[in-house]
Amino acid sequence: MKIKFILFMFIATWLALLVRVFLLSVESNTYYEKLSYNNTIKIEQIAPVRGEIVDINNRPIAINELGFKIQLAPHLGLKKNLHIFESEINTLVKLLPKLDKEKIISDYKKIDSYYNHNFIDIVEFVSYEDIMPVYSILNLRENINIVSSPKRYYPYNEVGAHAIGYVARANKSDVLDDELKKLIGYTGKTGVEKYYNEYLQGLAGKREIKVNANNQEVEELSSEKATEDGKLILNMDIELQKYISTLFENKSGAVIVMGVDGAILSAGSFPEYDLNTFVNGISNDVWDKLSNSLEKPFSNKLIHGLYPPGSVIKTGLGLIYITSPEVGPYWGVNCTASLALGTRVFRCWKKDGHGSVDIKKAVRESCDDFFYKGSLQLGIKKMSDGLIRYGLGRKTGVDLPNEFIGTVPSSEWKRKKYNKPWYIGETVNTSIGQGDFLVTPMQIARYTALMAVGKLPRPHFASVLGDKAIEPEYEDVLSEGELSKLPIIQNAMYEVCNSPGGTAVNYIKSKVKIAGKTGTAQVVGILQDIKNRELEHEMEYYTRSHAWFTSYGPFDNPQYVVLAMVEHGGHGGAATGEIVSNIYNKLLELGYIKASE
Repeated sequence: MKIKFILFMFIATWLALLVRVFLLSVESNTYYEKLSYNNTIKIEQIAPVRGEIVDINNRPIAINELGFKIQLAPHLGLKKNLHIFESEINTLVKLLPKLDKEKIISDYKKIDSYYNHNFIDIVEFVSYEDIMPVYSILNLRENINIVSSPKRYYPYNEVGAHAIGYVARANKSDVLDDELKKLIGYTGKTGVEKYYNEYLQGLAGKREIKVNANNQEVEELSSEKATEDGKLILNMDIELQKYISTLFENKSGAVIVMGVDGAILSAGSFPEYDLNTFVNGISNDVWDKLSNSLEKPFSNKLIHGLYPPGSVIKTGLGLIYITSPEVGPYWGVNCTASLALGTRVFRCWKKDGHGSVDIKKAVRESCDDFFYKGSLQLGIKKMSDGLIRYGLGRKTGVDLPNEFIGTVPSSEWKRKKYNKPWYIGETVNTSIGQGDFLVTPMQIARYTALMAVGKLPRPHFASVLGDKAIEPEYEDVLSEGELSKLPIIQNAMYEVCNSPGGTAVNYIKSKVKIAGKTGTAQVVGILQDIKNRELEHEMEYYTRSHAWFTSYGPFDNPQYVVLAMVEHGGHGGAATGEIVSNIYNKLLELGYIKASE
């Protein structure tokens, strides 16, 4: 029995040893093979080149300037390698005197560590012209690495800045959810550069390389190219955009030229700023100057500017009036220039009144009293619901980031926001686009397209994305009754620009027959005891009204909406009529509208 036990233990011990040897020599082979592979094979990602942005005629408006970044080997900051570090830095500065030596040293030391074995970026961009004369010298130095690194460049500088947007260095929040941004180092920050960033930045490639113990490349094993040529074609015409920028010199505000299908041909927020100043980082002085300007050049007024719409809402509100049983198409008022309501008097802009007014005259001559009294018949709920349905107080869906919503005031809105009751005087004030009413220029452009063709389009800058054309999208928001009565509003808008008494007729010099609506939106209240209002040009600049003029043309065949809004411009027609006329004439000149139209 004892012999059997000893024999069993002997055999068991050897079996255990054999199993262990098997595991170490065979089963663990896969693990150690993988470990060995990782020690000798390196996967290197290849950053894609950002896609270009071009206008509708294939003119480049955001391109990549050819250049290089310079990298320095790691661990040169160690005491034993300091002499090498100083030598390399001095060589760089001698060959490229534009470089900032102190910044290079500081940037290198921030990243260099015992745990980093990769070359360190010390110069983000050197132009092709600057580096070519010294490229061969630098390329022979084993501690210096020169890597192709294109930089975003905007050939037209500030033209169309807010629509195009810019690319800048990716920050910590940018790279949190996108490793590709970390690899590239740059990302779209505003405009279509940001909205279409994922498409424009493309997809990374990769190289599988064999390295030695010193992390030096020995052999390339495989390679996959990064995506190339992710071009974005916009509907924008940069020549028209340049022309419009000259019309808005020394003015603040916004201009939109949009097809009635929503395709945006031009869109400017003024004043503009040079996009190229942001690519490598803006200086503190320039930043302070722009950010402290009262004209707010950083604000994209197309979608972030919130303004009282004033009388430009009278077209849509007029359509709501004439299609409602409370008012109807034949309803009229006798405008006596004022409406007493409780202790307050609501005055019409025309101090002698308009006399007998129907819907066409109310729109043509922008009679406030007609809309005051109509609002008392209709009530704020139907007014608010209708205007929201027409596209105000909600996003347009334009392909720009972080669009604002604005406000169409109502009793429900006020109760939720302020927990206060609604007063009937607020209904009256809302009827002429004042009070808490706030819109963006993009909303008014879209709303005007609805008045022109009876459909609410989605505004869009992109024309072609890769091999996919962007198709128009519409909302059918008008009832059959509203569609049948829409020609009444359209004819009234025509009379605004072409008939005696029209608020724009004296300011329109367009060769194209257009229809439109002016608006003068107050930014300061008028005291009740003032009957003769101070003239706009006599007021302090920042107390003057914002001037609106929104239009469509040609009248008989609507193709384009042209909107101009001048901040503190005073009277709508006077401040904007010439701008809008010149834009239509330019559309004619560029062939977008035919002479016969």
